[in-house]
Amino acid sequence: MPTTHQINHQLPLVVSRIAIIGGGVSGLAALKQLSHYNPILFEATDSIGGVWGSCSYSSTKLQSPRSDYEFTDFPWPNRDDPSFPSHLEILNYLDSYVKHFDLRKYIKFSSKVVELRFIGDRSGTGPGEYGSLLPGQSVWEVAVQHNESETIQRYTFEFVAVCIGKYGDIPKIPAFPHNKGPEMFKGQVMHTMDYCKLDKDSASKLLKGKKVVVVGFKKSAIDLAMESAQANQGPEGQPCTMVVRTLHWTVPHYWVWGLPFFMFFSTRSSQFIHGTPNQSFLRTLLCLFLSPMRQAVSKFIESYLLWKLPLIKYGLKPEHPFVEDYASCQMAIMPENFFDEADKGKIVFKRASKWWFSREGIEFEDYTKIAADVVIFATGYDGKKKLKTILPEPFQSLLESTSGVMPLYRGTIHPLIPNMAFVGYIESVSNLHTAELRSMWLARLVGEKFKLPSVEKMLEQVSKEIEVMKKSTRFYKRHCISTFSINHSDEICEEMGWNSWRKKSWLAEAFSAYGSQDYEEHEIM
Repeated sequence: MPTTHQINHQLPLVVSRIAIIGGGVSGLAALKQLSHYNPILFEATDSIGGVWGSCSYSSTKLQSPRSDYEFTDFPWPNRDDPSFPSHLEILNYLDSYVKHFDLRKYIKFSSKVVELRFIGDRSGTGPGEYGSLLPGQSVWEVAVQHNESETIQRYTFEFVAVCIGKYGDIPKIPAFPHNKGPEMFKGQVMHTMDYCKLDKDSASKLLKGKKVVVVGFKKSAIDLAMESAQANQGPEGQPCTMVVRTLHWTVPHYWVWGLPFFMFFSTRSSQFIHGTPNQSFLRTLLCLFLSPMRQAVSKFIESYLLWKLPLIKYGLKPEHPFVEDYASCQMAIMPENFFDEADKGKIVFKRASKWWFSREGIEFEDYTKIAADVVIFATGYDGKKKLKTILPEPFQSLLESTSGVMPLYRGTIHPLIPNMAFVGYIESVSNLHTAELRSMWLARLVGEKFKLPSVEKMLEQVSKEIEVMKKSTRFYKRHCISTFSINHSDEICEEMGWNSWRKKSWLAEAFSAYGSQDYEEHEIM
């Protein structure tokens, strides 16, 4: 029987075999699929939504259409609306999902997991076997801080699903030489994690009339520069400088020369020209033969982007092919009117790989200087460090392979970490769909509808996926499956005993886009 322990006072008995950590999109997907096990979901904040609630600006929007970001059994009420939903619309959608499936009763809000401790015994598993996810006895002790109190409550579970994601909590800050860091700067320095906590008025007050420097050139940096430009309209407004280290391709919308974007990457026929794990020798030869087509698709898209956006004018044309950004899930949607603000001088760009702080602003290795009042790091988050703060050794050291990618079988199970799953640590075009399908797979695995292969075979499968990513993009350290997402889902369906071909006709199977609704559960398990 699972129990709870505490430090200062007696706590009620908890009757649950499964813990879920994190109430973001991936945590809610796992909760829905595992709800018949009466799990407990620990959410550190007082609301659901994860990064949509804690790491979003007032202007933050989804980067894909609504219909590409929905649960299989809970479509958007206005799914045909062509506009990209705001973060508030997404939070409302997730809240409706929780209410519709009565999931709130499983959630403990303001409950931060501060430590995980392995208390199980692996002697019952055979050599090279992973073992049952619900072994009938407690395996993990979960230490939880409720409502920011000093009391730590300890719960024990047979299985833990970690869904805290790679974003938020621990910012990634560049390193600086001695006496050249933020402490030298007389202005204000913050990370986007801090900026997200400001309300609209406070954010506007921070930016208005200020010389703002935004470090980074991914989605959060681009959106932040746009907010700064909007806060600095008029003759008294100051420019926002974006310090860009690595350029990535941006797109204005999901159409290329009048053709829908999904035609190039999200159909079986389009993904057929890209490499996949476990492909046959014949398929390998065919991929080699079709490599000019991959290059042609990339050049075709690049030609449109260079025509549509003034990337060359502003020195923002990446040197690598577009397909490499797509293969590493680094493509960003450019906000409307972004370059209009650049044309007005409200957004300027500075390419630099090395820079440091001075009292008045920042300095670069080419001896140029920029005066600044506010410097904001849009440099991402340290997701692995976030995990390492709660996982004990020896499991901490297993989180990263030599390639830098977290080695997860089916993007969910670490072959060397027992009785634990990681949901939300693999990326694709739609992370909600990716998390939900893998949660479906996980629920069937917990229910012993199928068995995992040996530890050796799981590690081999992960290695094959990493090799595919290495060949697809120089940015492979992100576990992104976008160019072989359909193949990845096929293998998951086959393990669950589902038909991997989800369309109603051969024509649709080959040329129509794959999305969440294709994986609605029809099979009787």
